[in-house]
Amino acid sequence: MKLAIIILSDPKSGSEEALGRVFNALAVAQESLQAGDEVEVVFNGAGTRWPAELSKVSHPANGLYNAVREAVKGASCGCAAVFGATKDVEACGLPLLKDKALAGTPGLSDIRRYLADGWQTLVF
Repeated sequence: MKLAIIILSDPKSGSEEALGRVFNALAVAQESLQAGDEVEVVFNGAGTRWPAELSKVSHPANGLYNAVREAVKGASCGCAAVFGATKDVEACGLPLLKDKALAGTPGLSDIRRYLADGWQTLVF
């Protein structure tokens, strides 16, 4: 199976729901990797703020994030710019994805391609 996991939840919302969403996204990524699936995790929207949080050793999902780090494709460049996360994404060593042109932005990650290529796509 090919599985794309798109993380949109905002760690700055301060809600337990946001943590629950990212935790479940990473958990399904780990389970899928263990099953031998092709997995890509992409941070979009306010979710581009997550890599900086998840990279902190003290974060409760840090171990899980590190376990699936090989599947993290990157963060949307345009979204990171809008949500002030560009420097943090770069500091985490993640690529800024800009494979989809969109007027007024430096480019976005192309979520539609997952659908067009038949990937199962989950949004958290």
